[in-house]
Amino acid sequence: MGGESGSPATEAAKTAAEVDEERRAALLRRITEEGGFAFVSSAEKAAGGDLREAEAAREMAWEQLHLGPWHEVVPAWRDAYAMACLHVAELRAGAGDRREALQALDMGLIMGGSLLRRDLDEAVHRIAACAEDEVVADGCADKWREGISNNRDLAEALRILPNKSLSSKKVDKRPSLSLETFICDYFLHDSPVIISGCIDHWPARTKWKDIVYLQRVAGDRTIPVEVGKNYLCSEWKQELITFSQFLERVHSNNCPSNLTYLAQHPLFDQIQELRDDITIPDYCFAGGGELRSLNAWFGPLGTVTPLHQDPHHNLFAQVIGRKYIRLYPASASGSLYPHTESMLSNSSQVDLDNIDFTEFPKVENLDFLDCVLEEGEMLYIPPKWWHYVRSLSTSFSVSFWWSSTAYPSEGA
Repeated sequence: MGGESGSPATEAAKTAAEVDEERRAALLRRITEEGGFAFVSSAEKAAGGDLREAEAAREMAWEQLHLGPWHEVVPAWRDAYAMACLHVAELRAGAGDRREALQALDMGLIMGGSLLRRDLDEAVHRIAACAEDEVVADGCADKWREGISNNRDLAEALRILPNKSLSSKKVDKRPSLSLETFICDYFLHDSPVIISGCIDHWPARTKWKDIVYLQRVAGDRTIPVEVGKNYLCSEWKQELITFSQFLERVHSNNCPSNLTYLAQHPLFDQIQELRDDITIPDYCFAGGGELRSLNAWFGPLGTVTPLHQDPHHNLFAQVIGRKYIRLYPASASGSLYPHTESMLSNSSQVDLDNIDFTEFPKVENLDFLDCVLEEGEMLYIPPKWWHYVRSLSTSFSVSFWWSSTAYPSEGA
């Protein structure tokens, strides 16, 4: 006994498919308006199952992303790149090449626009579900556990930290700080504070110490990393590697000049399993604000983020390991010699690890706060406060940036 229409679920699925088809068609029309006729031709053939054309379309979109400064890229070309990555991934997965498919999807997530974000996420979930568990050698697992538990002795750390470290005023440390006290005593006074005892319940506190878990949920995923001393050095570069390759570099870290750092990357937008291991602290809603970015900072002993400032409120959670952090208030900006180039204007010319007092005399007697941020603690860094960060062990940190509608009236 038949009917004139299908079930509500079937009709909903049909409607969703029609909406998705129209989104893609509208994108191709937009790319045509931008002169991307060759891309549209290749994309249409890719949709019909042609892998060579899918790769060609991805290459054409990639070239459009690199014609000039990132902020000048036409948004439709970012969406076009994501579409091409989806085509490549679907065809690679169909041929049984799961790792190449995941790499294509990750590149779409990292470099693509937002139009097809849900499609990329769903494809990742579907393809990653077919993964076979990798066997991690006992020696490798043991070395990993040793690395994350080998916190540098403070007396030893003092020999490599910047001059006068841990001899000035320390950052306040408060256990299980209430939101009201945080706002009244620190947020409204533009004052840093360490908060302890508030992330002990995070699954990340235990799961991220297990290299088998990390390999399973993220091993084949492609991530951007920084290689070199820090981003102000001429030898510094960026690479795209798998998370497994990154973990291998972390626990076999033998060359300080070749340090590999997963820095300021929205990893948790990319890998949902790791996002599920953390929660957004209530402090991030102080001032009626909204979260601007949620970034990962994963790396070995010895990574350095040079002295710089950021425009947002920052809650920096130390999940694994420990870090040394030095802070200068925004009012000290004139004495910290910011770079004059617009791209680096939020970074200081002063190298705290090797200060040239002849060139930068104002910094010699400048007051600062500092601390060693221990595992399980969070540091609140107010907007525009300058900060320098050095890892004292293998370290996994998470930063929560948020903006607010209520701002401190004056500095502390």
